Amino acid sequence: MTLVIERDFVIPDWPAPAGVRALVTTRAGGVSSGPHASLNLGLRAGDDPAAVLQNRARLQNLLPQPPRWLSQVHGNRVVDADALNEAPEIPEADASVALNPGTVCAIMIADCLPVLFCDRAGRCVGAAHAGWRGLAGGVLANTVARMPAATSELMAWIGPGIGPEAFEVGDDVRQAFCAGHAENAAAFRRHTPGKWLCDLPALARNALRRAGITRIHSSGLCTHSDPQRFFSYRRDGVTGRMAALVWRQ
Repeated sequence: MTLVIERDFVIPDWPAPAGVRALVTTRAGGVSSGPHASLNLGLRAGDDPAAVLQNRARLQNLLPQPPRWLSQVHGNRVVDADALNEAPEIPEADASVALNPGTVCAIMIADCLPVLFCDRAGRCVGAAHAGWRGLAGGVLANTVARMPAATSELMAWIGPGIGPEAFEVGDDVRQAFCAGHAENAAAFRRHTPGKWLCDLPALARNALRRAGITRIHSSGLCTHSDPQRFFSYRRDGVTGRMAALVWRQ
């Protein structure tokens, strides 16, 4: 069962070592208004930039260092979060890993799955942005490959994202996942002619297993079905962005 604490952050319920911290923000606790109310962290979501910066400052006050933000493009590139404080620009990437204490791996979400990683010894952490394009493109396998630990020592947590009753996709998406991976067929349920309901968390679990991860945990939370707590791009179109973060103390 996922625990939501007083600040209305979602805290992963996974057996991470004591030195690993992680959270997912919700839409509560910020200063944005309208469709972005209230803790919108996305500067590219159409919100007032001043409000977003205030929201980011509120979040940063709770963290050991500023989050290492990415320019997410629904791809499969993984970067070294420890090196981003020296980079002049935010890189185009959809996942990051970190070894240094205090480096905060961060991704933004509003239906796509956040997948967080750590090893049992607490020496490394990672975060991946896993929408359907990134999943089909191998972003989770690429993240696992960049983690400096044996797969037998790694664990993953699948955070809040669009649930299997709300994510309608076409034949092209089903084909992208089922070609060469017959086990993915069970994640699709026919909805209307040419349309399927897609279980994105199930596809993420399959991808993690193929990458060698056996310790897989999940929030079970659907962003689309909970408008009071979560932003959802599929539900609202114009909306804010939440963040999933993981770091070593």
